[in-house]
Amino acid sequence: MTEAVSGIVGTLHSTSEVCVRSLQARENHLYHRQRSPFRTGCSFRKRISTNGSRLKAKSFFSIHSFSSLLACSKWAHARTSFGGALDYRRNNPSSLIEDSSIMASKAEPEELSTDESGGVVVLVIGGGGREHALCYALQRSSSCDAVFCAPGNAGIADSGDATCIMDLDIRNSLAVISFCQRWGVGLVVVGPEAPLVAGLVNDLVKAGIPTFGPSSEAAALEGSKDFMKKLCDKYGIPTAKYQTFTNVSDAKKYIEKQGAPIVVKVDGLASGKGVVVAETLEEAYGAVDSMLVKGNFGSAGRQIIVEEFLEGEEASFFALVDGENALPLASAQDHKRVGEGDTGPNTGGMGAYSPAPILTKELESVVMKSIILPTVKGMEAEGCRFVGVLYAGLIIDSKSGLPKLLEYNVRFGDPECQVLMVRLESDLVQILLAACKGQLSGVTLDWSKDSALVVVLASKGYPGDYKRGTIIKNLQEAEVAASKVKIFHAGTALDSHGNMVAMGGRVLGVTAMGSDIAEAQERAYQVVNEIVWPEGFCRGDIGWRAVSRLPVAK
Repeated sequence: MTEAVSGIVGTLHSTSEVCVRSLQARENHLYHRQRSPFRTGCSFRKRISTNGSRLKAKSFFSIHSFSSLLACSKWAHARTSFGGALDYRRNNPSSLIEDSSIMASKAEPEELSTDESGGVVVLVIGGGGREHALCYALQRSSSCDAVFCAPGNAGIADSGDATCIMDLDIRNSLAVISFCQRWGVGLVVVGPEAPLVAGLVNDLVKAGIPTFGPSSEAAALEGSKDFMKKLCDKYGIPTAKYQTFTNVSDAKKYIEKQGAPIVVKVDGLASGKGVVVAETLEEAYGAVDSMLVKGNFGSAGRQIIVEEFLEGEEASFFALVDGENALPLASAQDHKRVGEGDTGPNTGGMGAYSPAPILTKELESVVMKSIILPTVKGMEAEGCRFVGVLYAGLIIDSKSGLPKLLEYNVRFGDPECQVLMVRLESDLVQILLAACKGQLSGVTLDWSKDSALVVVLASKGYPGDYKRGTIIKNLQEAEVAASKVKIFHAGTALDSHGNMVAMGGRVLGVTAMGSDIAEAQERAYQVVNEIVWPEGFCRGDIGWRAVSRLPVAK
């Protein structure tokens, strides 16, 4: 990431000035964004009012909600009488983000007129790169009227892809229900696994709010690896042989008998870090001690899974499920290991690409028949009807060439979601609503013929300890350094001086499209090299397996 200069400037003083300048900044942002190469799926220009007549503010004191909704609603207009671009952050750099993020949850919804087209207002739960990608795809949908994201992050708010509601407690179901009822939310999309396992979907559905995501009972597919393994055993779903343990001595005896390499996993949720692929017996014993003795993973590690090591290539398989029907998404493949050449400890994912050449149409059919559909039917038979997205972590066995299930996630993968959402050309709002209503049987999906690849930029030290609050520069300039590139924010915030800073392990997802994986890879790394962040790092080989499969030009 080379040296560069980032200009973050602007002034905001009085309440009225905040409103006017927010509009100026947003209209300039929208004007340029409508020319984005990713907007080929639908016409953004057709979705905006040319005279602003759909906007109606009745109260001066809640004008903030008006400006915040402008960023993500069909009420917005591309050009106004306010003039050209505005450098809006010079003296009070964080106020625009705060105004457009927090104030929407405190304003009165009746102060805004409703859109006569009856578009859907969507609330996305979460605040990472996956949620940013979902917001981006949802607001492109022709049937979407506005997108809220709770809590979101500074990068999502600054991009104009959603209005972030940073003060909405997503752990409080009553607060979320109240917000949805107040703002007429017609679809909730739950991104992270924790609210799913905690039962947020149960409460929202009970309140009559259409929600895409599984119940807490169905979310046990991800919340407990022991539950998933027992389901596989009962319904004949191919997976690695395993044993479950709570006793240290018993686990180590089993490991000694099986030999290395071997895999040790915590039973519960661990943000993708609770898996150790042990190359030696000593490494496996150490993993057992860290989970069961030292308690490094808390309650998630009170029970562990020890399973056989399978040799082969990993792939990600996604399917939308409406309780009975399953609809496969485009193929994708991620890079779990932190080091180049797929070495080092596991992470939440350091990059991904779509399509994945290893997942042929024939193999996709096998996965649906032997893994996905038996899971859907098995969950229904167990009284855990599944509605949401099934994310199957697969390994293509090197001996048989057949897929086996490594794990299930019950939400869109991160960073696979980023490459899928930029390739999706169908109306995501209508697709997810169809899943909520049990109507996926007649749905088809349209995908861009282009390939997509995302490179994750992470804080140095990840997946271990890392420093927070480090400054990231040159993001806006970097994003336009190559065509067909979108930067998704996973862990960013604004500091008191208006600098974009890193607040997580995985921080940015530089996502590019190209005629093939090689072109997408080239564009992504071209942008990565323009980002100035000395405290960050990324892998330099994302997509290497797919690129190696491309035909060599003569």
